Amino acid sequence: MKVMRRNWILKVAVASFAATVIAQTPPAVPPAGPGRAAVLRLQFWVTSPAFPDGGPIPMHNAGRAGADNKSPAFEFHWNLGTNPGTAPDTLKTYAVILHDVENSSNKGTADTLHWSAFNIPGTAQGLPEGLAAGDLPDGTRNGPGIASRGGNPGAYFGPGAPAGPVHHYIFEFYALDTKLDLPANTTREDLLKAMEGHVVGKAAYTGRFPVGQ
Repeated sequence: MKVMRRNWILKVAVASFAATVIAQTPPAVPPAGPGRAAVLRLQFWVTSPAFPDGGPIPMHNAGRAGADNKSPAFEFHWNLGTNPGTAPDTLKTYAVILHDVENSSNKGTADTLHWSAFNIPGTAQGLPEGLAAGDLPDGTRNGPGIASRGGNPGAYFGPGAPAGPVHHYIFEFYALDTKLDLPANTTREDLLKAMEGHVVGKAAYTGRFPVGQ
């Protein structure tokens, strides 16, 4: 009787363990293959006639003394896989943040925020060259950045790294399903926080500066 009881207990334990393992094992993802179509995702991306992605930023778009300090023009695109797509119906606004990833602020991990703008209309096909400062007629609001220090109106402020190893400047673009209720003198932290949960597309465009010095 004792042997039978031990065997019965062992069988129950093994069955219980197997059930637990099965319950904790995630379902297998069917492998892609013939006859199985890949799920296409709508993707947001940008281009610029000013310089190629990853290329040198011209002095025309730089913030160094003697440069023109004009914001580059950008064009917005949406793709479904490799095919052109249309922006989602939920799109309301765009936002852009320009930062120098090589430059640390106050000996910390935060880099240097050069420029930001938000509430760019969702109907926009891109950004024109030389975006004006402050609040614009179409609802675009220039936010925190170098130009807004000291209570000045927000405005584009281009690369200004000194001669030497190049710095990488990243333009981050966000497509949002909302309009942001933020003042022009908000902080980058509050801007990112307000966008959280509303991003329906994100793109990045990188430039190098200075080059050839």
